Amino acid sequence: MKEARVQRILMVCMGNICRSPTAEAVCRFKVAERKLNIEVDSAGTIGYHQGDRPDSRAMAADKANLADLRSRCPLEYEYKLQLMLSYADTQVTEVPDPYYGGEQGFELVLDLLEQSMDALLDRLTSGPQK
Repeated sequence: MKEARVQRILMVCMGNICRSPTAEAVCRFKVAERKLNIEVDSAGTIGYHQGDRPDSRAMAADKANLADLRSRCPLEYEYKLQLMLSYADTQVTEVPDPYYGGEQGFELVLDLLEQSMDALLDRLTSGPQK
């Protein structure tokens, strides 16, 4: 019998109040929809908003972060670090920070994350991963 493997996905942005909690929510929805055994969480690279709830605009609806993660990640796990939009068919390469923008910025972030999430989950469930 094939051994069940628990997978975990961690969505990361700078403050964990806009992009990463939105990505977490989209991913949790898609994981539940597919009935997958994948744990999903989100985090920030800075502690400025530690303990705060996600931005209400994120609930309604960048490469510096990747560099921060690479500097903290053990070398053997660096291959797991990817920008979310590397899974999307879009000209945009990074999920933009909507914090200082209006509601349209949050809608754009949601649209971009929804476009890329299915491709990410397809990749994670298509077979053995290194």
